[in-house]
Amino acid sequence: MDFTLDDTRVTLREVAADVFRDAPEAAWSTLVTPDMDVLSAMVVLTEAGRAATPLSGLALGVLPLARHGIEVPDGSRVTAALHEPSDPMTSRPRTTARGGVINGVKIGVPDAVGAYRILVPVTTDEGAAVALVDPASPGVTPNPAPTSTGNPEFSLHLVDVPYERTFDGLADLHRLALAGACATADGALAAVLELTRKHVATREQFGRPLATFQAVAQQIADVYISARTLHLATWSACWRLAEGLDAESDVDIAAHWVAEELLPAIRTCHHLHGGLGLDVTYPLHRYYSLAKDLVRSIGGARHRLEALCTSN
Repeated sequence: MDFTLDDTRVTLREVAADVFRDAPEAAWSTLVTPDMDVLSAMVVLTEAGRAATPLSGLALGVLPLARHGIEVPDGSRVTAALHEPSDPMTSRPRTTARGGVINGVKIGVPDAVGAYRILVPVTTDEGAAVALVDPASPGVTPNPAPTSTGNPEFSLHLVDVPYERTFDGLADLHRLALAGACATADGALAAVLELTRKHVATREQFGRPLATFQAVAQQIADVYISARTLHLATWSACWRLAEGLDAESDVDIAAHWVAEELLPAIRTCHHLHGGLGLDVTYPLHRYYSLAKDLVRSIGGARHRLEALCTSN
């Protein structure tokens, strides 16, 4: 399977890298368009991960709406409320949409305040669906929640909240959210590996570069294996999503790898950096914070293992 990017997406990757390096605050307005396809979005999210700059609304909002033909104004930020208390990425929402209003509680909603719309998984009389909600609607109460990165996240209490419409797309929303998290993690781990490779190649102990010590070489080799496996699993899932193929197992495998391997790999890189890895003027801590939020956003390791076993 060939995951080589075409010329258009190679150019997009280069532009995204420049934007995240020079003007990350302009990333959304510069890089995100309402009609973005899956592979282009994942290219952007990978570069967001390399820069430790989350852009979750791309996979949580823009992509699922575009795939279901729902238009949003250009430049508008959209997010999704995937989690309920004790039920991450729920497929059977306790939040209900009946009688024209929504009632329920959602947690872990990124960028909820100021978003143009929030995609809210709900249970209707016909089953599970996704409702489109204006966060400024009466009955929406956002409560700030802490994150490792410091990026805004909220719990939402929804009491008789009106909604614009519902659509049958919950499974697709989950797949895109997971793929987006995996693409971001792919970029983040690649950046951490490169930081660590440069460090152990130039840092000397006892008159020798750290990379020449067998234990160091073994540990960074393990990180390399984790990074390459994550990259291949992520792009296999993204390619199948883009082609309209059954991608459930591929997405679950990639997400499980993120949940199980991302944090241990970055902890190894922290160890290889020594005290430098904890220096706030050095970028490594930003990737570790992002990784903790990413793992939590997909439900954690146990949840991903259960989802993988269920899908297979």
